[in-house]
Amino acid sequence: MMEYGRPRLAVSSCLLGEPVRHNGGHCRSRFLTEALTPFVDWVAICPEMELGLGAPRETLRLERSPDGPRLMTRESRRDLTAAMAELAAGRAGTLQVDGYIFKAKSPSCGIRGIPLYAGDIAVDRRNRGLFADVVIRAHPLLPVEDDGRLHDAVLREAFVERVFAHARLRELVRGGPRPGDLVAFHARHKMQLLAHSPAGYQQAGRLVSQAGARDRAELMDDYSLVFRRTLAVRSSIGRNVNVLQHCLGMVSDRLDPARRADLAEVIRSYQRREVALSVPLALLRHHALGAAATYVQEQTYFAPYPERLGLRNHIAGV
Repeated sequence: MMEYGRPRLAVSSCLLGEPVRHNGGHCRSRFLTEALTPFVDWVAICPEMELGLGAPRETLRLERSPDGPRLMTRESRRDLTAAMAELAAGRAGTLQVDGYIFKAKSPSCGIRGIPLYAGDIAVDRRNRGLFADVVIRAHPLLPVEDDGRLHDAVLREAFVERVFAHARLRELVRGGPRPGDLVAFHARHKMQLLAHSPAGYQQAGRLVSQAGARDRAELMDDYSLVFRRTLAVRSSIGRNVNVLQHCLGMVSDRLDPARRADLAEVIRSYQRREVALSVPLALLRHHALGAAATYVQEQTYFAPYPERLGLRNHIAGV
């Protein structure tokens, strides 16, 4: 049975239903609170509340200045920039999570498209919220999304996949892995890495080949960096097809011609965007079980997160 690890996810508190919004309300996300909650541990954060602003409170916005964006209260004109930056730096310095879900459109927590004002005119809408910006700069490879983008099936699946992979890596590192542990971990993740970046897959493989010959801590640091960088590259239909065909090749000599032809046709159907990725994956996994193809069965690519989440049932569009 596939082991997933239990991710630790930072999240804007309002998305879990906490009444911390400027109007005293919340923005509870059903996906987070109903679908994800059974599988993750939440680290709820509301920077405005941590600054002591309370709820309800005066609204904030980013304003242009010669020294960069300033976080200002709209009516009383309080400048919260320094206080928020200090809070964010402190949080970023102690943050030990596998991903972060921010509240969209927030001048503190938004990760994109936040307006910058000059007077009452929005002169730039390409900014990040002040708190989010500090955290993301401190952790550039941390999987991050906002609640708005998680409505997109492709983005949601990509984010959750990375989060669970980061959690498995964290568990490996925490255990003080021996060379054999790293080799086994990498063997299970080969197809998943290949689906994201063939170059990253090769680089990770070269590092693993040095297990037992290099300092363990140094090697683990290098491998962790390559692992995270590789998964940060978006998978594509073409790379998925490459992996599917690779896996088909591993089991094809144990299949009769009709079943080989059926699998090949289903892979082509996925390539033509006629079926979801879950369809060829389910068939390959079924035939790998029948053929006792242990290597294929154990690949995290086939089940990168709990199947109950059902995140691969969409027709890919990229």
